[in-house]
Amino acid sequence: MKRASIEPGLLQVFRIFVGIRLLLIIIGLRLQAVIPAQRARFYLLFLLIEAAVLLVYLSWSWFREHMGRAYLPIAIIFASGTPIFEQAIAMVLRHENILQGDSATGGIWGLVILLLVPLILVSWQYNFRVVIVYIAGTAIFELIFTIPTASRIGIDVATLIGVVLVRSLLFLLIGSIIVRLMKAQREQREALARANIELARHATTIEQLATSRERNRLARELHDTLAHTLSGLAVQLEAMISLGEDDSQAIQGMLEQSLKTTRDGLREARRAIQALRASPLEDMGLVLALRNLATSTSERANLILDLLLPERIEDLDPTLEQGLYRIAEQAVTNVAQHANATRVRVELTRQDRRIELHISDDGCGFDPENVEREGRYGIQGMRERAKMIGGELEIKSQLGEGTSIRLIVEEIDDPRSDL
Repeated sequence: MKRASIEPGLLQVFRIFVGIRLLLIIIGLRLQAVIPAQRARFYLLFLLIEAAVLLVYLSWSWFREHMGRAYLPIAIIFASGTPIFEQAIAMVLRHENILQGDSATGGIWGLVILLLVPLILVSWQYNFRVVIVYIAGTAIFELIFTIPTASRIGIDVATLIGVVLVRSLLFLLIGSIIVRLMKAQREQREALARANIELARHATTIEQLATSRERNRLARELHDTLAHTLSGLAVQLEAMISLGEDDSQAIQGMLEQSLKTTRDGLREARRAIQALRASPLEDMGLVLALRNLATSTSERANLILDLLLPERIEDLDPTLEQGLYRIAEQAVTNVAQHANATRVRVELTRQDRRIELHISDDGCGFDPENVEREGRYGIQGMRERAKMIGGELEIKSQLGEGTSIRLIVEEIDDPRSDL
């Protein structure tokens, strides 16, 4: 018997079977008629004791913990062997009219029911080879006990052998069917377990990728705020050191410029930290978050803002909302920091499940191919986000003619909405 772990639900079924059998014994349903006789009372007491012992064995966890792999085989052998032994006793009692019934076949077919449940449990837990061993073992054990008894009391031995053979063939058929069903179920369980492992790995990969992207975004934020501010301060301080005390008026102007640069950098750093602390989408929704983003950025950079947004957009997938907002955030940040523009336009439309985000400026423009190769302005990050939400990102820009960024996303119907 190869399997070390017990199949789920098997022990519960085993206990129910033994409990029902014990109940039937107690109320006397197993006896066709009992004549008040000492041997009949001993027989009934034997049935009660063996069923009670088996139920205790199956219910007490101590046995399972200490018996190990032998725990279930012992229970099955006990549940199968005792009914065969009971049958040999019952044959004698029927022959002596202590129990009513045909002494030749009485109880033999009832034994089929008592052995059928252990057969199901064996087929449930083990392979077909073990099922064959079980069927052959019970048949041999039964013949060893019943043939001598039948011969002694004058019962037809051929009838007993025929019943055992018919039962064995029936059990082979039932056992093979159950083994096939359980094999298919185990394969499905194993496939499901492998799928769960793959899903867990995939989820971990996605989480790591999201963490990596967020780190890259944070690095870009720090680069565009603190790094620029500190580098500018360093240049100005070096210039003041080189001037010394010869030109106090120039030094004063540089100090004022350094102070302005420091304040601007501090403001940008606070804005970046605030963006990291809270998600505007969760607090305000997409439309209001875009409105606040565009307004605050244009005021900070002294830009004229053309804002065309719908009153609200509902029922958007959270991943799609996040992608739209982050792309817009990167685009307007680029306008404020790099475009040297005087006007910025932010437009969002939704029509026939087609969403379009358009951000443009009248700034200095750039060469998109060179910028993407250099990895500047977060364009690669915007393309990656657009791909994640199934959108198409179009960037048009020329030196001295401004920049236009257009994102188009076709919404996918949620199949759950039809349920």
